[in-house]
Amino acid sequence: MSYAIQIREAHFPGRAPIDAYGNGGFRFADMSHKGSIICLPSGIYGIDMAEPLPTQDNISRILEEANDIEILLIGTGLELLSLPEKLRCLLWEKHISTDTMNTGAAVRTFNVLLAEDRSVAALLFAID
Repeated sequence: MSYAIQIREAHFPGRAPIDAYGNGGFRFADMSHKGSIICLPSGIYGIDMAEPLPTQDNISRILEEANDIEILLIGTGLELLSLPEKLRCLLWEKHISTDTMNTGAAVRTFNVLLAEDRSVAALLFAID
C-alpha cells in the first residue's frame, strides 16, 4: 500500500466569511490559504492569478455557477483597477453584476453581503 502525499486542489466546501487578509493570503473558517482565492456558493477555492485583474480562464468557475450568483466582487490588490470590458459583458450576459475594488474593500463588502445571505461571490487577489 502506498502512503504517498496526495496534492489536491485547494478548496473549502461551503460559504464562509473572510477573517483576515494580507501576507500574501487569506484566513477563513479556522484555516489559511497562501495566494488568491475565489469565493463561490459551492466553496472557497485557491486560484492562480499572476496579475490583479482576472482573465477569462480565472472566471470559468464563476460562469459555471452563474445561476447562483447575483453580485461578483473583484478585489484587485492594493489599487482599484477596471475590469476589462469583455469580461464585464460576459458576466453581465449571465446576469451577474460586478463591482471592482481594492482587496480590502472587497473582503469587507463580501462579509457584509454574505451575512445578509445575498447571492454574492468574490474573486480576491492576494496582497502582501
